[in-house]
Amino acid sequence: MTAKPATPVQVPQLIDGEFRQSQSSDWIDVTDPATQAVIARVPCATEAEMALAIESAKEAFKTWRNTPVPTRARLMLKYQELLKAHHDELATILAKETGKTFEDAKGDVWRGIEVVEHAANIPSLLMGETVENVATNIDSYSITQPLGVCAGITPFNFPAMIPLWMFPLAIACGNTFILKPSEQDPLTPTRLAELFLEAGAPKNVLQVVHGRKQQVDTLLTHPDIKAISFVGSVPVGQYIYTTGTAHMKRVQAFAGAKNHMVVMPDANKQQVINNIVGASVGAAGQRCMAISVAVLVGDAKDWINDIKQTLESVRPGVWNDPKAAFGPLISPQARNRVLKLIEQGKAEGATCLIDGAACVVEGFPDGNWVGPTLFSNVTPEMSIYREEIFGPVLCIVTMDTLEDAIEFINNHPCGNGTSIFTASGAAARKYQHEIEVGQVGINVPIPVPLPFFSFTGWKASFYGDQHAYGKQAVRFYTETKTVTARWFDSDIPSGLNMTIHLK
Repeated sequence: MTAKPATPVQVPQLIDGEFRQSQSSDWIDVTDPATQAVIARVPCATEAEMALAIESAKEAFKTWRNTPVPTRARLMLKYQELLKAHHDELATILAKETGKTFEDAKGDVWRGIEVVEHAANIPSLLMGETVENVATNIDSYSITQPLGVCAGITPFNFPAMIPLWMFPLAIACGNTFILKPSEQDPLTPTRLAELFLEAGAPKNVLQVVHGRKQQVDTLLTHPDIKAISFVGSVPVGQYIYTTGTAHMKRVQAFAGAKNHMVVMPDANKQQVINNIVGASVGAAGQRCMAISVAVLVGDAKDWINDIKQTLESVRPGVWNDPKAAFGPLISPQARNRVLKLIEQGKAEGATCLIDGAACVVEGFPDGNWVGPTLFSNVTPEMSIYREEIFGPVLCIVTMDTLEDAIEFINNHPCGNGTSIFTASGAAARKYQHEIEVGQVGINVPIPVPLPFFSFTGWKASFYGDQHAYGKQAVRFYTETKTVTARWFDSDIPSGLNMTIHLK
């Protein structure tokens, strides 16, 4: 007898310090990417709910901003302790709603935990600067102060890591925060919020609301929101940035990518193949740092068949299949978009060496499956090169020299991440110096920085001035106030000062 599917969870919102069911009449189905079964329903917050969340966060800021910095640090220490204790539980929730393999889901959670660990160091990160006697008996010093209510709009592909990029650091800096997670996988962020309250977070410091464009526009335009963090695609990133800044908000908008791996002929071939396969089709290619273009230089072009053979050996599967290399795409719409680009690649003249369009996984006929796909003879004019595919598709181009490869990559409008595989220190140094990309890996395929650095995409991959996590995030979530002070040691008044010059 076939078991009845579980009743979908009604996802609550965290507003005014309480998890509460929305009064909305507009709900979105959250589906299992491997089966299309509805596992949850998420609300689109009403205008009244959005207004309450913002007002609640604004009110909480009045006291939270004055909370001693060591107290905020201890909250983050307790939070990272709870996240570690619930690591596998979080990874299971994440894997089920995104389709990621369990191992990949654990990595998603862990990279978020690392940022919370960094936030626990907030006293040192908030330290200002002091210079004594900038003029006679005058001292100057700078202090950092929080902005107010900040908001984050996060994507589906990293429902643990990217929210944890945002709200822990913002709150550690003394702000309050409103999180609008992706409506496609809201269960992981909800559990993150539950654990944050369990860690001892004061009422109203964190709010979690759900919805679509209407709810995002409320955050972008409301006068009480001071800063917006966003991760997503190029067109949406442009919209977030232009709309938010037009309404006097500080904005960091992480947009699209087209990440290249340069392979020099002196690199270790097997290391290259192992890394390029994982970096291109891992997480079904749904990573903003995925390698989607391999640039084979010189004699490395002879490795195409070896890459093909290894790619053909990996297969997708469900989250708890230990033999699965990656899972399904997030939605049928995402799958259809990838299939369309695969067909365009063929029509525009690229050579399709592996076609994953017809991929099936036994027992899961309704999953959003796309198998590993490999194209060679790819040119810059083709859609599969111009667009971010966001699927398990690898494009191969060949170049005669490293100089040709650098020029080719620098001509692409995006500059999120890149890597070079080589045994030559001179080639690696030339590449890291001349490439116009924000994050560079040397014999590292996916160079996502650890949290004490910052996530530093360039060009069309980022709109804003200060990047995520690291020192730049602290600057993003704070204002600098500079004080110039003189204390007189007598009651005798000084003469008139008719100049701005400090003596």
